[in-house]
Amino acid sequence: MASPEKVSTFKVMNEYLNASVYVKLRGGESVKGVLKSFDQHLNLVLDDAEEISGKGSRSLGTILVRGDSVVAISPVK
Repeated sequence: MASPEKVSTFKVMNEYLNASVYVKLRGGESVKGVLKSFDQHLNLVLDDAEEISGKGSRSLGTILVRGDSVVAISPVK
């Protein structure tokens, strides 16, 4: 049986599916895009992704973000 932490994490992540999310990465980088998929390691597939920096944004298309580089995920409002 899954631990309560994993159940709540998966529940929250399922609410973000097909929604725009902002992902903060190690090293201070950030991306935003539409969350298409995730797994237990927090690997993310983002569609229509953009790299966000102080200089503006850069289109990336569809990307895979490794879970070990994810610091935080939040919905884009």
